[in-house]
Amino acid sequence: MPLHLTKVAFACDSVDFLRSRLEARAAAGGVALTTRYLPKRHAEIDGGSLFWILKHQLVGRSPILGFGEAEGGRTAILLEPKLVLVQARPKRAHQGWRYLEDADAPRDLGDLDGGADELPPSLMGELAGLGLL
Repeated sequence: MPLHLTKVAFACDSVDFLRSRLEARAAAGGVALTTRYLPKRHAEIDGGSLFWILKHQLVGRSPILGFGEAEGGRTAILLEPKLVLVQARPKRAHQGWRYLEDADAPRDLGDLDGGADELPPSLMGELAGLGLL
């Protein structure tokens, strides 16, 4: 069971904006977040994802491809440039990243019955904010 990370989607006001930001970074050569230090539990993250927090909710995830070096001795968290929407779950905002055990991770919306994954992301964000998704 992989370990995951959580991070606030800084300066994003919607799921659509987060998705477009990831796509723009992918077009510019790849998606990498930089951090000061390599996570101590990085070996457990093999196959894990970075879960995005938006408006105090876990709303989506980007699979983690690995770790690399960035400028200034920093560490790059390399991400697959896609956003997989998940069943929204409340999550307090925090600085940096935190670990999320696989058993505590929300399910992908594509795994849910009822076609919720076919809703527009903006509508899903509103429904999640109301606690209906």
